[in-house]
Amino acid sequence: MTTIAVIGLGTMGLGIAQTYAAAGFAVLATDAAADVRDTALQRLRARLARRVQAGKLAPSDLDALVSRITLVDGPEAMGRADLAIEAVVERMEVKRALFAALESVVAPDAVLASNTSSLSVAAMTQGLSRPQRLLGLHFFNPAPVMKLVELVAHPGSGAAALARARQLTERAGKTLIPCPDRPGFIVNRCARPFYGEALALLEEGRCAGEIDAAMLAAGYPLGPFGLIDLVGADINLAATESLAAAMQDHPRYHVFAALRRQVAAGDLGRKTGRGFLFPEKPGPAPGDAEAIVLRIEAALVNEAGWLLAEGGTTQDGIDTALKLGLNFPRGPFEILAAQGREPVLARLQRLAAAAPAHLQGRYRPAPGLAMPHPAAGPAPGTR
Repeated sequence: MTTIAVIGLGTMGLGIAQTYAAAGFAVLATDAAADVRDTALQRLRARLARRVQAGKLAPSDLDALVSRITLVDGPEAMGRADLAIEAVVERMEVKRALFAALESVVAPDAVLASNTSSLSVAAMTQGLSRPQRLLGLHFFNPAPVMKLVELVAHPGSGAAALARARQLTERAGKTLIPCPDRPGFIVNRCARPFYGEALALLEEGRCAGEIDAAMLAAGYPLGPFGLIDLVGADINLAATESLAAAMQDHPRYHVFAALRRQVAAGDLGRKTGRGFLFPEKPGPAPGDAEAIVLRIEAALVNEAGWLLAEGGTTQDGIDTALKLGLNFPRGPFEILAAQGREPVLARLQRLAAAAPAHLQGRYRPAPGLAMPHPAAGPAPGTR
């Protein structure tokens, strides 16, 4: 039986362990914190018991799933792992030390993977004797439910390791989208303008409820503020600040003061009972709802265009990642195809003309959008 190792048993790690165990894999699991490790299976049983009560899981299947997970004291007990995935704290030195420990015990052809959402996978290879077998497998929360996994290859990732990680994770029911080892990968990178333009509108005097109402009316299951409230304003701020720092504080990744104020006030969303939409709720779409949607979508399309221009991904990959990772009704290149390049470019130009000094450069069109039309030739039958 193929064995998967999972290191780190917080929400994400435990969800990843559940995902592979549900697919029939043997799972070795551990956490550096003894109390987290020792309570992992109880927490998992409690999570699955709700599915049993809802009639979505048989009690015998619950027992079978949990029985496939074996808790071990540390990575030194994971020698038989075919794929080892870390979901530990987002600190580079912690991840490097962990991979060094794993490399010393697993088989030479075992794959090492990071579930990082923000750190360079290439940088994690420092000191490894076989850097070609390290890659990124970025799951989305909740891991057992979300179909998307970003498969992150650094320049030295080996084809055999990438193929094996893909095969094993597809067997667990996931859709893997290749993406480059760049800040934010695909989803977190392209999500920034979805949140950012909404925050810009908020600072311009619009209210969160009407902005989200416009997006809901356009087919989005959650608007930008609903998503921020769902994941937590503090989590969103940390991701935004991390990407801004990695991108040298480019205006496209500007950290808006409205988000900082929300976190400073402790109004983090659902987990605190107060957020951008608590107690406010999205109401009926405002009269200019279409203008709100078109503005946010123009920025989203532009960011996807910049990512595509950097190489390492495809239009279909970006579209699929955003539809699966954020439940968008359509991907940015599907939006572009429906609206047309010239109208999107015109919106970006209007936004650029009205942008304040600290946002100059935010709306500069991606190379593909700004590409001029070829010169028109003579009409048929003329010279």
